[in-house]
Amino acid sequence: MRLAPTKAGFSPERLERITDHLTKHYIDPGKIAGCQTLVARHGHAAYFRSLGFMDRERGRPMADDTIFRLFSMTKPITSVALMTLYERGLFQLNDPVHRIIPEWRDMTVYVSGEGEQMQTRAPTRPMTIGHLLSHQSGLSYGGGLQRLVGASAPLHPADAAYVSSGVHRDRGETLRSFVEKLSNVPLRFDPGDSWMYSYATDVCGYLVEAMSGMPFDQYLQETIFEPLGMSDTAFFVAPEKNDRLAANYGRAADKSLRLIDDPETSSYLERPSFLAGGSGLTGTTADYLRFCEMLRRGGELDGARILGPRTLRLMTQNHLTAGRDLAQTAVGLFSETAYDGIGFGLGFAMTLDAVKAGSIAAGDYYWGGAASTIFWVDPVEDLVVIFMTQLIPSATFNFRGQLKSIVYSSIVD
Repeated sequence: MRLAPTKAGFSPERLERITDHLTKHYIDPGKIAGCQTLVARHGHAAYFRSLGFMDRERGRPMADDTIFRLFSMTKPITSVALMTLYERGLFQLNDPVHRIIPEWRDMTVYVSGEGEQMQTRAPTRPMTIGHLLSHQSGLSYGGGLQRLVGASAPLHPADAAYVSSGVHRDRGETLRSFVEKLSNVPLRFDPGDSWMYSYATDVCGYLVEAMSGMPFDQYLQETIFEPLGMSDTAFFVAPEKNDRLAANYGRAADKSLRLIDDPETSSYLERPSFLAGGSGLTGTTADYLRFCEMLRRGGELDGARILGPRTLRLMTQNHLTAGRDLAQTAVGLFSETAYDGIGFGLGFAMTLDAVKAGSIAAGDYYWGGAASTIFWVDPVEDLVVIFMTQLIPSATFNFRGQLKSIVYSSIVD
C-alpha cells in the first residue's frame, strides 16, 4: 500500500507514535499478539502497519492481508444493506416490523416476575424498522453480553426467556428460525423508550433476506462486496485463504493471552447456517477500508454507488428519542462505545459532544467488534481510521481513545 502522509496533511513523525505506542504498551508486553492500523485522509493512505503475530502459537507474523473476525463491525455493513432496500422504496423507517415478520404482531413487554409467573403487557407503540436499526427495539442479547464480559449478575427474567425459548445463533439455526423464536420472548422496554445493544441487527439481516427475496450473503455479495471490490469479506474463510485467518485470543485470570479460537480448527472455516448480520463476517483491513471510503465519499467509490448521500446523512444523524445521548437512554452492561456525549443513528454511533465524550474529535461516526477491532469515519476531517486485532472482550483496552489522541494530534495542515 502506497503511503502519502504529507499529502494527507499529517506529520509522518507524529504518526509513527502509533507504532511506538502499540509496540511498547501492547505488543512487547504480550497484551495482544498482533495488530494492524490504517489511517487515511482525503483518500490518501497516510499510515499502515502490521505489528506482532497473527498466530502467536505458530510464530506467524501479522501479514498485510490477514483475515480478521469482524464481529460487530458486521453491523454497519448489514445496516447499509438494509438501507439500500429503503432507497428502493421497499419500506419506511416508521413501518412496523410485523409487516415483514407477522409473528411479531403480538410481542409483549416485560412487567414483572419470571418464568411461568412472568407478567407482560402490550407495548405502547409497535416496534418499527427504525427502532431495529437504532437499537431502540426493546430486544436484548439474551444475556450473551454478560457471558462475553464475564459478568456474574443473574440474568434479567426477560433475558432468561431467550434461553428457555432456544434463541441462539449457533450451528443449525437460520435467520428464519431465529426470528420465529424471538417472537416468544418479551421486550425489555417499549420500543423507542431506551437504547439497548441487542440482536436487532441480526433481525435486520433477516429483513434484507425477506424483502430482497435473496439469501442474505448473496445480497451482500451482489450489492456491496462485488461493487466495492471487497473480495476477502464473507461469513466464512474460503479454503484457499485458510492460512490467512488470524488466531483469536482472550485473557486468562493472570492477564496473559489464551488462545480461544485456533485458526486451523475455527468454525469460521465452514459456511454457517446462520448468517449473523450482527456479528458474522470476516474480512481484511483493505476490504474494510473500501467500505469506509464509500462512506467517507457519501455512498460511492470508484464509480460504484451503494447509497445516496442523503440516505447516508440520515443514517449518521442521532436517532435517539428526544435527541438524547447514550448516557441518558442506554440500558445494559456493555456495548462497543462509551456513553457520555455519544448518540446513535442507523447502524453507527457518533460523537455529539466532544467535551462530554472526552474526545479530541466531534462529528465522527463509528463502531467496533468484540475482538477489539474498531473503525471510524470523520466527515469533518475527511478521515478514516481502522484498527484490527483479535482480543476478546473489546472493553479490555481503550484502543479507540488512545488512537484518536495520536491520530488527530498528527494532523498539521
